[in-house]
Amino acid sequence: MNLELRHLKVVCAIAETGSVTKAASTLGLAQPALTAQLQRIERTLGGPLFERDRRGARPTALGELVLARARVLLPAMKGLQDEAARLAGAVDTPRRYRFGGVNSPILGRLVHRLAAEQPQAQITTYASWSVDELAQLVANGRLDYALTGVCGDSTPSAEFGLSWREVAVDPVVVLLPERHPLAGRDEVSLVELRREQWVAAPGDGCFGDCFAAACARAGFTPRKLYETDVRGSMDLVEAGEAVALCQATFRPVAGLVTRRLAGAPLRWRLMLGWHPEAPAAGFADLVLETAVAAYTDSLSPHPDYLAWLAENPDFGLRGRAIPPAPVDDAVDGVRTA
Repeated sequence: MNLELRHLKVVCAIAETGSVTKAASTLGLAQPALTAQLQRIERTLGGPLFERDRRGARPTALGELVLARARVLLPAMKGLQDEAARLAGAVDTPRRYRFGGVNSPILGRLVHRLAAEQPQAQITTYASWSVDELAQLVANGRLDYALTGVCGDSTPSAEFGLSWREVAVDPVVVLLPERHPLAGRDEVSLVELRREQWVAAPGDGCFGDCFAAACARAGFTPRKLYETDVRGSMDLVEAGEAVALCQATFRPVAGLVTRRLAGAPLRWRLMLGWHPEAPAAGFADLVLETAVAAYTDSLSPHPDYLAWLAENPDFGLRGRAIPPAPVDDAVDGVRTA
């Protein structure tokens, strides 16, 4: 592992708080994750940086050396970033946007809005099933932003030092063939689908575990859960082999319908991530605002869902104002959860 500035920040946080637990709270990390990160840093540097006991964490001689260097390097890097930002101050918007997405339902609309508002900008996209892969690419400077989703109230791993902001929260719904006995209902309880086989897009998050837990609360164990891409999911549903888990803004093809799950037992949080020390961080608020507008665009084909959101303020934009109307019609992005 190569030592990075974020590792020096971890060492400084532990020294300043005198405790790995307190440092984890300060950095917004889980204590086991920070402990594992400290162990990797110590292996890289060749020895322990702290003596740890019930009284807290105190720097070793090696730790004092690292802290002395970190307290010089971190302010110097911050000064460099501030000077670079001032030098680039004449540029109001970046010349390129490099997005990574995990089956994002709004990536197409986000790109559409940015391209319309900034015709000279270079916009590229990269797709992956793995949130961790995208986070690593952002941390390494190969992508500017990651647009992904997480289950429930969870957040993407903090291991890569990214800043994450919520765009919106949607209930997970079920995709059925029109001929399904429950397709005529607006809402279906999870237990009514207990004899079905299921399909969803793959990923490295906790969605599979959350789904299994929701089924257990409903009193059953789900049958086979297939994993495939969006087109494969739709094919399995169309063939009557499975029902799919998908987002509420998913717009199915003819012959398929989406139906809400009663009580919204599963939620999907759409998140935007960037590295706080990268140039892209200076434009993160702009991109987040555009992502929120792209999400709002995705709601327009779903008047029933819009009405449901009005009665369920814990979903959707969760208190944010509705952004302006889209610049013009864009092709709808699709995704299974």
